[in-house]
Amino acid sequence: MAPEEIAAYLDIVQTVLRTPHRYLWSSYDMDADVLYINFKKPANATDSELTDDDVIIRYEGDEVIGLTILHASKRAPKAA
Repeated sequence: MAPEEIAAYLDIVQTVLRTPHRYLWSSYDMDADVLYINFKKPANATDSELTDDDVIIRYEGDEVIGLTILHASKRAPKAA
């Protein structure tokens, strides 16, 4: 893996450190163009809400346990 590829992963360090559990699991469904991010495993959502920018916030009680980001590929910055 090239150093510039590693740098992209280092950009998420501060985000992970700010999550409630200091954990982050993700998976991307290319066919659906959806990115799933979980802050807790197992993640058993009891409620969710859809934001105006097509992000589903998943809750377990009052705690945010994950995000479902719709149209994920359209959110990525274009390569130079």
